[in-house]
Amino acid sequence: MTSPSQFGADGSADMVLTFRNMHNWVGDHSEQEVLARVFAVLKPGGILGLVDHRAKADAVPPGAGGYLREDWVIAKVEKAGLRFVAKSEINANPRDTTDHLKGVWTLPPTYALGDVDRAKYEAIGESDRMTLKFVKP
Repeated sequence: MTSPSQFGADGSADMVLTFRNMHNWVGDHSEQEVLARVFAVLKPGGILGLVDHRAKADAVPPGAGGYLREDWVIAKVEKAGLRFVAKSEINANPRDTTDHLKGVWTLPPTYALGDVDRAKYEAIGESDRMTLKFVKP
């Protein structure tokens, strides 16, 4: 039986996928706890796929406004015991400057500023995102 603080029985999952959650875990300071649970539930050789809003490489770690530095995220996940193996630019958006008044929520689909500069943010599109792959040794 698993406790509410687990994702499943230890060593029971082949893969864990998370989309735009890491910045929330960082925001509530639970990222190391969540990553420890991910590590526990994965089988040896299991994969963690992680997608989140990417801050500029020179941003002060971890980032601001919902954005996180890619190198910082990789270091946090590796600290939890997973090994970084690959990344993809499939969710990259070079039009995103990452310096918006209401952070990532300024962009679609949220439009935190309502109609203020809406056409500008529509032209940018959704956030620039990192897509990372890790494996449990």
